Amino acid sequence: MGPASLLVADRLAELGVNGEVRELPHPARTAADAARQLGCPTGAIANSLIFAVTCDGSPRPTPLLVLTSGAHRVDTAKVAALLGATSVERATPEFVRAATGQPIGGVAPLGHPSPIPTLVDEWLRGYDVVWAAAGHPHTVFPTSFAELVRITSGTVADVGAD
Repeated sequence: MGPASLLVADRLAELGVNGEVRELPHPARTAADAARQLGCPTGAIANSLIFAVTCDGSPRPTPLLVLTSGAHRVDTAKVAALLGATSVERATPEFVRAATGQPIGGVAPLGHPSPIPTLVDEWLRGYDVVWAAAGHPHTVFPTSFAELVRITSGTVADVGAD
């Protein structure tokens, strides 16, 4: 495992998470890739998406982590309304790396240099086991909806496109 995945594994252990980081045989850059390799529904994959959020009077965008079900897309207008933001845009790879220390396709819900405000998609509640990236496109870990909310200090929200 690479350094980002080891950091995630350590953080999970510190937080008392039972699920262990697993290495996949192939990169899982999409929810469908991960689901195929894990033998689970695509909706049970927690996509970790970083957005650049701008609010009135803010000189620069700040990161927001949205953990969404792999079964649907994030509605950025809905997220902007939830936050009272003027814009919510998909972040560039450079912005993602700076905010998380991890590459796109492997962003974990934790293990970042600084805490990132997090929204957790309520659709993930429908799965007993939720799979999240662990710092690299080859690594994942199992968790539950409740545990994902706990370990991220996330806010449960309806973030999906209708």
